[in-house]
Amino acid sequence: MNNAFKELFSPIQAGEELKDSTKAFLAEKTHNYRRAAPERRRYHIYAAACACLLFVLLGGQRLYFTPTAEISIDINPSIELSVNRFDQVISVSEFNEDGQALSKSVDIKYKNYVEAIERILHHDSITALLSGDEIMTITVVGADERQSAKIFSGVAACTASRNNTYCYFARAEDVAAAHDVGLSCGKYRAFLELQRLNPNVTPETVQGMTMREIRELIESLSDGGNDTALYNSWGNGHHGQGGNHGNGWRNKSTERQGNV
Repeated sequence: MNNAFKELFSPIQAGEELKDSTKAFLAEKTHNYRRAAPERRRYHIYAAACACLLFVLLGGQRLYFTPTAEISIDINPSIELSVNRFDQVISVSEFNEDGQALSKSVDIKYKNYVEAIERILHHDSITALLSGDEIMTITVVGADERQSAKIFSGVAACTASRNNTYCYFARAEDVAAAHDVGLSCGKYRAFLELQRLNPNVTPETVQGMTMREIRELIESLSDGGNDTALYNSWGNGHHGQGGNHGNGWRNKSTERQGNV
């Protein structure tokens, strides 16, 4: 009888032995799963840190490449420098063929705006034009008044010892209006004054003209050749020779000095 019971339950005992061996095997391996929990936590921490770093990098990149001021430089080459909040030139826009040639020949991107202005002023083509009695205007435009004032001061210092260079402020809203007609901010100011004297003048008329040609045309159209009111209408400016500050391209005292 006992033998019969043993034969009957022996398969069950074999099954229990299999279960025990399986449990032992799993028990040996489960410590890996217990360790996996902190490893997963570390993974999530690393992933969160990487996400934060990526967010900071993308945010910083957007901050760096957001223009906060424009510097319009016009002589016959017409270019504009877009400046970020860190006073770095982040892009250069050209508004005529001469501007394209100048932009290609001078390395000013990602430079401080003062260094960029100095490189432009020392470029052979610009020094030749200024030596030939051409006129350069540098117009500072920006929504941040503090930064715009600082940039204006820096530009004025760069041009203080140079003949025939003039610095101006312009309104931020003038940027879009100027670009809509294909002109730089500086040349747009000249265009508006010329158009006031001759409504038939178009942006295309002044686009290829030098700033001296535009000014001489304005003088020829002004009443009786008296350009005092004309210069006063240009707004606050800085004359590059002698450090004269005042209204317009020039005032009568600088005219007498023969600087223009």
